[in-house]
Order: sequence, then structure tokens, then C-alpha cells
Amino acid sequence: MKAPTPAEVARIERQNPELFRAQGRYLRRLGLSGLAVVVFYGLFLLQYGISPQQALIGLGKLGHYFLHMFIWRDFWHWPFDYYLTQIFITVAIVFTGTLTATLIALPCSFLAARNVMSSVWLLPIGFLMRRLFDILRGVDMAIWGLIFVSAVGLGPLAGALAILVQDTGLLGKLYAEGHEAVAKEPTRGLNAVGANSLQKYRLGLFTQSFPTFLSLSLYQLESNTRSAAVLGFVGAGGVGLIYAENMRLWHWDVVMFITLCLVVIVMLIDALSAQLRKRYILGKEIPDFEPATPPPPGAALQRQHPG
Repeated sequence: MKAPTPAEVARIERQNPELFRAQGRYLRRLGLSGLAVVVFYGLFLLQYGISPQQALIGLGKLGHYFLHMFIWRDFWHWPFDYYLTQIFITVAIVFTGTLTATLIALPCSFLAARNVMSSVWLLPIGFLMRRLFDILRGVDMAIWGLIFVSAVGLGPLAGALAILVQDTGLLGKLYAEGHEAVAKEPTRGLNAVGANSLQKYRLGLFTQSFPTFLSLSLYQLESNTRSAAVLGFVGAGGVGLIYAENMRLWHWDVVMFITLCLVVIVMLIDALSAQLRKRYILGKEIPDFEPATPPPPGAALQRQHPG
């Protein structure tokens, strides 16, 4: 397509002045927004940044740490049984906390969905449930870990409870938003044929939001596997204890080994998640209906009189 000439552009601008004025306003706003971002980063670096000399020293230290991460001394004498036990404890904490949070957040999410709690009498319940989710997810997992360590003592139980509480708030909100995003026609159709409330929400609403529910649950399982290491720093069990011990002793090779183990676990969980998504979200392709080919004329008589 040939580009318009300057005369044609001028003619189009005279014919559509409001369109070109809107384009100019958009470009000015875009430029001002970019300038504001640049000014913000400049002020931030001036106020909280580091000098070039400090930056060079920091880069040198990072290079030193990374070098020691890939030089594994006395590898065959490491206490692998202790490391693997703590990794298993971390995975157990993650699965226990995440799955329990899923079981609690799913029914509670219906109480927070605006298209479910739509009547005048149910609106306050939905509002209170959404605020409860805000409180639960508004506190960081490490803070919940400190609270439960003080309540139930050191160990994996505190870590599982910390994941449970935070994920209940996070998943409950995301599940509720998934319920609110579904199409209304199936629920209306079920209502027209006399379905009760449980049947409408089970068959008309949750059937549509199930892919979102499954994807969010599997992603949170992966995310918690990466984040659960922080819980060990506050005494909630798992590999965080190994991280804390070896960082204090400057054993960066052990830190890298544990990190690689966690990466492998996350990859395995991702492979399992992909299989579950493929089976329960994508599903199997159902072949089109093809009528059976009728037998040729005289085949029945031949079967009755083979001679």
C-alpha cells in the first residue's frame, strides 16, 4: 500500500480535526508519563543510590560469591541425608499448606463473588468475606510464620499454617474473581428449567471457572515451593534452615546445591501441572459422529444360507 503524500495527510487532517487533536493529546500525555518515570528513577538513584566506587566493590563481591557457588569442595562428604530430609520437609509443608488452603478458599470464594452474593441480604456477607481475604493476604508469609512459630513452636507445622493462611486469602480472592468473570447465560438457562441454587452454581458457574481454579492452584503450588525457603529463616522448618546456616558460614557451594535441588522440584511440579492442565482443561478431542456403513444388499441372506 502506497504511503499518503503530505498533501493527502493535510487534507485528511482538515476533514478530521478532532481525531488529530486527540492524537496530539495522547502523544503529549505519553511523553509526560515517560518524563515522569525518568525523573522518578533519577530522584530515587540520587537519594538512595550508591556511588560508582561502591558499585564496583559490590560487583566484585558478587563475582566472588558466584565463583564459590560453582566450586563444590568435599562434595562426597556432604550430609546429603540431612539436606534431602529438609527438602522433603519443605515439599511436605508446601503441599499441606497449599492443598488445605485450596479446600478452604474454594467454598469461601463463592461467598465473596458478587454474582453469587447479589441479593440485598447477601451483599454484607460478600463484603465481609472480601475484607477477610484482604487481611489474610495482606500479611506476608514470613510474618505469618513468625506468628505461628510463637503460637505452636518451631517446626513444619508453623510453616504449613503460614502458607495456609496467606494462600486462603490470595486464592479466595482470585477464585472469586474467576467466578465473577463467567458468562451468565448458562446460569440463566438452568434457572429457567427449575434448577436450585446449588445446581446453578455447580453446573452453570463452577464448570466455567474450573480451568481458572485449576491453573491458579497449580501455579500457587509452584510459587510456594520457591517461597517456602524463607520460612526456614524464621524457624518454620525446611531448607531455609540450611540456607541460614550455610550463608552464615559462607558455604555458598551448599547454597547453590540446595537451590538447584529446588529448581528441579519446581520443574517436576511444572511437568505435573502441564499434564493436569492437558487432561482437565484442554481435554481429549472427540471425533465427529459418523454413521455406520450399511451392509451391502443380500449380506443377511448370505449369512443365513452360507451354502
